[in-house]
Amino acid sequence: MPDLGEVSVDGPGAVGAVPPLQAQWCPSPNFGTRRDGLRPSLVVVHYTAMQSAEAALARLCDPAAEVSAHYLIGGDGRLWQMVSEDQRAWHAGAGEWSGLDDINSRSIGIELDNTGTHPFSEPQMAVLEVLLTQILARWSIAPEGVIGHSDMAPGRKSDPGPRFDWARLANLGLARAVPATLRTSLLDPGVALEDMLRRYARDLGYTAAVDDMTLLSALRSRYRPWATGPLVAEDLAPLAQSEIWV
Repeated sequence: MPDLGEVSVDGPGAVGAVPPLQAQWCPSPNFGTRRDGLRPSLVVVHYTAMQSAEAALARLCDPAAEVSAHYLIGGDGRLWQMVSEDQRAWHAGAGEWSGLDDINSRSIGIELDNTGTHPFSEPQMAVLEVLLTQILARWSIAPEGVIGHSDMAPGRKSDPGPRFDWARLANLGLARAVPATLRTSLLDPGVALEDMLRRYARDLGYTAAVDDMTLLSALRSRYRPWATGPLVAEDLAPLAQSEIWV
């Protein structure tokens, strides 16, 4: 494993009221230049699906693995940085968002030490909140630009999974806010639920070519993780964008 050092996670545009984080610098060889002059407009949240943060760190820094991320947050709140934010880490893989591919060139990747089978810890979420606050300010990324791996690669990826607290981030302005109430119904009696789901999901950025059930699974993982069974009208409500539909 490479030698560790400390790096301040801060920079022009960071929110002054938030103290800069001190990340352990563990450089990964698995990165390149962002293509076509692209700069980050997304943040992709992952879980590691490994048994420890140290095991994940070793893999993310292993040239044979050909994977990396910009940051890794341990369950105890420890923070590592492996790739500079202005570089292209290899974390997202195949997929698309809002009709755009090469998500690696368009995003910053954050790995969370979690197997996907248990809740994300309070120390981990607290560090993630500070890190996201600074990243969004540094790169002028809107809260809607914070997405999960499963959002841009539905069916292929399932992280950060149904145990991740998206509502917590949304309440802090660090992810897309879900309208609490609607003044009018999203339902159109002349249009099939599946067609409306796909249309509303596409408006939010879900443009990957997947079947209806795969899309529904990705949306429920983020917005209705308790839901099961076939598509129902309630699956549409979290997708509402009041400025478009209400």
